[in-house]
Amino acid sequence: MSEAESSAGDGMTNFQTLPEGPLSGRKLFTDLVRQAFATAAQEGWPRIVLCDTDFGDWPLGEREVVDSLNTWSRRGRSLHLLAREYGVLRRMHPRFVQWRVTWSHLVEAQSCASASADGLPSVLWSPAWTLQRLDTRRSTLVASRSAERRVALQEQLQQWWHKSSPAFPASTLGL
Repeated sequence: MSEAESSAGDGMTNFQTLPEGPLSGRKLFTDLVRQAFATAAQEGWPRIVLCDTDFGDWPLGEREVVDSLNTWSRRGRSLHLLAREYGVLRRMHPRFVQWRVTWSHLVEAQSCASASADGLPSVLWSPAWTLQRLDTRRSTLVASRSAERRVALQEQLQQWWHKSSPAFPASTLGL
């Protein structure tokens, strides 16, 4: 059993249990996203960046993830979302959409419609730990606490951010 799997069942989630190195598996990916949000809440990560084509296979709408986000949400925290489009997220993750409405002041979302279907990286970035899916079809991952990797991913995400425009508003009401 991997460190991530053993820690998920013992009720003791903390930064030390987040794995590092090459990993694989769809279930492991979703487990690590859940665990990362629980760790972010416990450790008080000030900023989280999520990037994916559409977040369709992320566990963002699960009660456990939204509960972690509620615990994490405080003044001075920020969540940046970058996607090619948000239609799938809206349809598949209604709890997350409602959380986004409630905590709109913490969330900034951008869309990069010009990205190809596989163009955007699939990444969870934080100042403490990163998770990147290198191949979304095969679910090959790399998790890291390395400063070099965090900086490289941050630079890559910033390049995409500069090519994007505001999207996924908390409210669709017009003026």
